[in-house]
Amino acid sequence: MAGRLDVVATPIGNLGDLSARARDALAAAELIAAEDTRRTGQLLNAIGVSAKLISLHDYNELSRIEALVQQLQSGKVIALVSDAGTPLLSDPGFALVRAAAAAGIEVRAIPGPSALTAALSIAGLATDRFAFDGFLPARQGERRAMLERLCNESRTLVFFEAPHRIAATLADLAQIFGGERRAVVARELTKLHETIYRGTLSELRELADNNVDMARGEITLMIEGAAKEAENGGDHELLARALQLLLQELPPARAAAIAAQLAGCKRSDAYQLAVRMRPEVHGKNE
Repeated sequence: MAGRLDVVATPIGNLGDLSARARDALAAAELIAAEDTRRTGQLLNAIGVSAKLISLHDYNELSRIEALVQQLQSGKVIALVSDAGTPLLSDPGFALVRAAAAAGIEVRAIPGPSALTAALSIAGLATDRFAFDGFLPARQGERRAMLERLCNESRTLVFFEAPHRIAATLADLAQIFGGERRAVVARELTKLHETIYRGTLSELRELADNNVDMARGEITLMIEGAAKEAENGGDHELLARALQLLLQELPPARAAAIAAQLAGCKRSDAYQLAVRMRPEVHGKNE
């Protein structure tokens, strides 16, 4: 008989959040595929479980799938864990889960802690619709380009961010999204130094520049969605004139947000026009 792949959520900081079912699954597994075997080994020692571990991370996952699927087909029960939280959410494991499912192997979820849902539950931002985009690009140019594409997204946006980049990211967000947009920075969730920072992007940017603690630990960043676009067509002539001026000083997404409000037009229409106009505006200034 074929085995089973258990996708097991583990604590994101507080050991008490490990469920009894998750402990049982780890104890019953014949093999545990872990993002970091040392970190998972510490967890197993803390809960009194002894198990065989194999590393499964971004750099070796593809090369290990065939062997792991063969073991599953031979009847073994394998548990998949990440360093913390629920596997596959910005963590390795997707390729293994897909391959196991394609091979007809039972894949079972052992749900539990997740920084994503934990942060959303206490943010005070809309959670009926949200978009999770994992980690933002580390390079500023790539990060700003991605944020410009997301500027008009009406759903709550959720990102993971490295602590040493949080100040730069908040500065980019304030410039591109507008400093008045509300946001929440959740730091070290469930841990001893858990801290929740709430405010506008401008307020949080200033706080990040002056509070060294904000740049420590693991961070989940949430930004409220853009206001719903205007229903009416608006004044497109005014939109074009406003964009011509604003694009000389601002990136397309920010210029579009301001111009759309002035002209009563949809932000998406304003942004599309801004992208088309930008080379023309730059050409006149050169």
